[in-house]
Amino acid sequence: MRVLMLGWEFPPFITGGLGTACYGLTKALSRRHTDITFVLPKTVDGEFQQDTHVRLLSQQSPSAAVGDRSPEAVASTYAYEPPLAATETKAFEHVTFKAVPARFKHPYPGGMEYISETSTVEQQVPARPDFNRPMGVLQASDIHRHGPASSPGDYSGDLVSESRRYAALCIDLAQGEEFDVIHAHDWLTFPAGMAVAAVHGKPLVVHIHSTEFDRSGELVHQPIYDVERRGLHAAMRVIAVSHLTKSILETRYSVDPSKIEVVYNGIENGEPMQAQTPERMSIEKGDKVVLFLGRITMQKGPEVFIAAAKKVLQKYDKVKFIMAGSGDKVRDVIELAAREGIGHKVTFTGFVRGDDVSRIFKLADVFVMPSVSEPFGIASLEAVSHDVPVIMSKTSGASEVLKHTLKVDFWDVDEIANKIIAVLKHKSLSEELKANADIELRKLTWDGAAQKCMEVYQAAIASMPT
Repeated sequence: MRVLMLGWEFPPFITGGLGTACYGLTKALSRRHTDITFVLPKTVDGEFQQDTHVRLLSQQSPSAAVGDRSPEAVASTYAYEPPLAATETKAFEHVTFKAVPARFKHPYPGGMEYISETSTVEQQVPARPDFNRPMGVLQASDIHRHGPASSPGDYSGDLVSESRRYAALCIDLAQGEEFDVIHAHDWLTFPAGMAVAAVHGKPLVVHIHSTEFDRSGELVHQPIYDVERRGLHAAMRVIAVSHLTKSILETRYSVDPSKIEVVYNGIENGEPMQAQTPERMSIEKGDKVVLFLGRITMQKGPEVFIAAAKKVLQKYDKVKFIMAGSGDKVRDVIELAAREGIGHKVTFTGFVRGDDVSRIFKLADVFVMPSVSEPFGIASLEAVSHDVPVIMSKTSGASEVLKHTLKVDFWDVDEIANKIIAVLKHKSLSEELKANADIELRKLTWDGAAQKCMEVYQAAIASMPT
């Protein structure tokens, strides 16, 4: 099986669970001898030069002429060097990574950083007079509209424009590739997936890690919703990360349920943890630690976490709270903690990755995920793998598979606080949650997810008209 995989992030450059999922799934597919060409948009700046895990061989062919649209000219091939032990050296031996230039780093509001218009990463995509796409799939005028970003906060406009630009580059890159199926992750890659499928006559599989309703609630960005809906209906098969997500696709996007397959995220069971337990710094002896880890955005319920923290501290003073992550609500949540008089009890770490994630979990006595809408919630699996009991929102996909966690309504601050106190005060409850959740976790592997994806690929290929 040969797969052209279209993604928007990959470790160590990640902003959310999408990158972590792409890493685990791609590695597991490679173990099954699936040949994958993984196409990513990349900014080329000092961050790449300093990192030891990704080595960019070239931005594009040095001899490429202006206007050259050959596969060698529009993308670079880079060697991925996994960050773990020597046993990882062949983990991606069936994967080829391709990078196309991008003008930003982060695909989420509040975290986007744009490259200046004079940056060397800026590669213009000249229009091709002979370029044509079927009506209702992707228009040439859409693909080649790639004007400068109007402002870093223009979430819908700038990213939609960049997704079209990415699509144009993927079309040219794909001319030099052999593949049987296209696997596109989340809406940003859907225009590229639809366009490549139309050009090459190959089946498109789209993978939904998060919908616009998860990210924005009822105040959806219409252009993003439109891209999502077109991609979902154009695909031969759809992969949803939970039944919760599948229900949203059926009710909000009118997707035929018969073409949706639920494939849960997994985790690398038995993978060695490299980090050591750090000094507790400002955390005093006897303090308990409650952890929030994720993007600090509306979707993740950070204000609920602060409200619950205040109620916990009214009954149990020897507790510290850690909020690890970045997002558009960081400043608001910091100010909220200060107004509530608990600012001295809450530590904001900013975005964490790699070994720092393990260090944070090693400090925690309980992990709380109060998400308003969580398609899956891969951080809950990471918490269990680090032997940390979990309290999670009922509106999370992970709650479908992790039965031995404490479930709460995201809006019920009193109940969240009560459950935090119960776990912190009752060691027997904490130990029972950890032991039983660990047993459940062993069934959630990326190898299992990869096997299901392979079955989806075969079904998509079989569904193609002859």
